Amino acid sequence: MPEINIDRSLSFMEGTQRVLDETSTLEKTKDNLKSIGVTRIASITDLDRLGIPVFSSIRPSAAEGAISVYSGKGSTETQARISSMMEGFERCLAEKSGINENVKDEIQSIHIVDSYENITKENHAVNPPSLLIAENYNPNALIEWVQGWDLLKNEETFVPANSIYHPYEAPGRTLKLFRSNTNGLAAGNTVEEAIFHGLLEVIERDALSIAEFNRNPGKEIILTEEDGKNYEILRKFTDNEVDVKLWALPHDTEITTVVATTDDIRLKDAALLVMGAGAHLNPEIAVRRALTEAAQSRVVQIHGAREDTEREKFVREIGYDRIKRMNIYWYEDGEKTSMSELKDLSKTTPAESIDVIIEQLKKVTDSTVVVDLSRESIAVPVVRVVIPTFEMYTLDRERVGKRAKSSPRKKMAPQERPWRKGRRR
Repeated sequence: MPEINIDRSLSFMEGTQRVLDETSTLEKTKDNLKSIGVTRIASITDLDRLGIPVFSSIRPSAAEGAISVYSGKGSTETQARISSMMEGFERCLAEKSGINENVKDEIQSIHIVDSYENITKENHAVNPPSLLIAENYNPNALIEWVQGWDLLKNEETFVPANSIYHPYEAPGRTLKLFRSNTNGLAAGNTVEEAIFHGLLEVIERDALSIAEFNRNPGKEIILTEEDGKNYEILRKFTDNEVDVKLWALPHDTEITTVVATTDDIRLKDAALLVMGAGAHLNPEIAVRRALTEAAQSRVVQIHGAREDTEREKFVREIGYDRIKRMNIYWYEDGEKTSMSELKDLSKTTPAESIDVIIEQLKKVTDSTVVVDLSRESIAVPVVRVVIPTFEMYTLDRERVGKRAKSSPRKKMAPQERPWRKGRRR
């Protein structure tokens, strides 16, 4: 794979963290939707009483094992529409060309089948155990590899294809290391924008995984009228009898990750005990992403069209009271903080923003690999970011690393356990 050269001449639009405005982004992306098999985009905002914009994109040609309904959120309808469209590009270009019905051209990266023992004799490669594999692993086993670019080491590095493509089935006699997922997939107006958002997603999932594993949500963020747009979005929940807790998650970096947990006190529906998360160098944007994603999570549960939302039946069988007890740490009062106390690390260009993240990541890991999944036939860049040792618990309960296990863990009290229906007599 060619070296990823970050264009340092690009700047964010004033007041945003995007290189193009919403109208330009929409114009650029919509002409490519047919090329990736998206047949319909629709607002599903009105399915919920909150009125926070949520859109869905439909791609019937999605590969087996992938979902075909994608969701997007935002504080405006245009943002939500773009968000759902971008997820379509991410999901499509994460499919290997052999199973992708819409896009036939390959990515530019080299693919190799070899063992870790052999490939590291002449190349740099990510050691599979650093990706928190749950299965027994033999370093002499054959693995399919994809060449990427390590942003921390500035060198070409091979990573298991299992961590790049989704869905993924190991070819021939090669080893499948874990269930594939979409963590670190990101699309953008430019490859720099995609890398920036891919990095933030992996950090977000890492922070959330550590918080969930240890039942430690961090500090509770209290918004006031002075917080402007975010306070207005929060009021759309609370004015409609949906309680919200905002949490600034603890993390090994200074990058803000926020979780918004919601409780519909009018309906008391177990399926609507949902959350949203957002990480960003600008805490204000992190909060907005968490709130709008929580709204998206509500609508997706109500809509019931996505193939990856089978939790509805499960949680309703357990019941509202027991599900809330099981996750009580998200709903209890916590140590308070305000927006002014959260550190703003934001910059005015994608290159500077990526630099900030890299410096933060150096505190935690020695490798951060980007694989460019863009295709010549599609004008929207897509990347996959892989950060070894970063946690996956929120996506895959079997993949828990040392960083999560080394943090203090709050045990679940007997009365909080979901299977507890009542005291024995």
